[in-house]
Amino acid sequence: MSGALEREYRVGEEVGKGRYGVVSRCYSAATGECFAVKSIDKRLIQYDAVDSQCLHNEAKLMQLVSGHPNVVAVFDVYEDDQFLHVVLEYCGSGDLFERITARPVFAESEARRVMVPLMEAIAHCHRLGVAHRDIKPDNILFDSYNELKLADFGSAECFGNGRLMSGIVGTPYYVAPEVVTGMDYNEKVDVWSAGVILYIMLAGIPPFYGESAGEIFESVLRANLRFPRSIFSSVSSEAKDLLRRMLCKDAWRRFSADQVLRHPWMTSGGDSRPVPAALLA
Repeated sequence: MSGALEREYRVGEEVGKGRYGVVSRCYSAATGECFAVKSIDKRLIQYDAVDSQCLHNEAKLMQLVSGHPNVVAVFDVYEDDQFLHVVLEYCGSGDLFERITARPVFAESEARRVMVPLMEAIAHCHRLGVAHRDIKPDNILFDSYNELKLADFGSAECFGNGRLMSGIVGTPYYVAPEVVTGMDYNEKVDVWSAGVILYIMLAGIPPFYGESAGEIFESVLRANLRFPRSIFSSVSSEAKDLLRRMLCKDAWRRFSADQVLRHPWMTSGGDSRPVPAALLA
C-alpha cells in the first residue's frame, strides 16, 4: 500500500475485484468521507505492454473526463513501485446490470431516465475526444443519491482530428459490428452499445443473441434488428425509431451521442433527474 495513500486515506473493506487488482472503500483521514480506491497490482501486467499502457491511460483519461455529474469523479492518483491507486467517487447504490436483472422490462419513462444521463455522459466524453469503448450495464453505477455515473475507463481511447481507433475491445452483447470485423472505427461504437442497453431495458432481451461469444458476434455482424410484436406492441414508434438510428450497422449513418440527445423520444418528458429507487429496485 502506498505510504502517500495511507497518509490521506484509511482503506477499508474490498467491494470489488478485477483482473489486475481490487476496489475497496476508503475514508478520508481528514474528514471521514467515504470514497472508493481502485488498486492495480503492476506486477501482474509488467510483461504486457498493451495492458500496462491501458493502466496509465485509464487514470489519465478518467482525470480528463472527471467533473461531469454523470461520470465517476477521480480525486487522487498515487503510484509506487508495486501499485497504482486511483481514488474515486464512491457509488454505493449498485449498477444498472443489477437493476435490469431484478425486473423483466422498464417502462419507457423509466428507460428514458436512465438514457438521458447516460447519453449526456457519453456525449461529454466524446466532446473531449474520449471514447469509452465498453459501455455496458455493469459499468453504469448509481451513487447514494441514485444519480447515474459512467465508470470503468479501462478500455477508453482518445480520438479526434480524423484519427480512428482500432482493436477488438468491449463485451460481446454490446460491441459494435465494426469492432468485431477488425475495422478501424470511430466513437459511435459507444452509441451502438447504449442502443443495446436501451433495447434490453424495453424488451427484456438483447437485440443480438447467441449461445456463445462466436454466435453473438455473428448475430451482431448481421445486425438484423427486429421488434417482435409480442414484446414491442406497447413500445412507442419514437422509441423504435431511436433504436434503429442507434443500432444502425453503417457507422457513418448511425446517430452521434449529441443527435441521440436531440431525438424526440429523449426530449419528450425526459430529464436527467435521479432515477427513483422505487422504480428501479
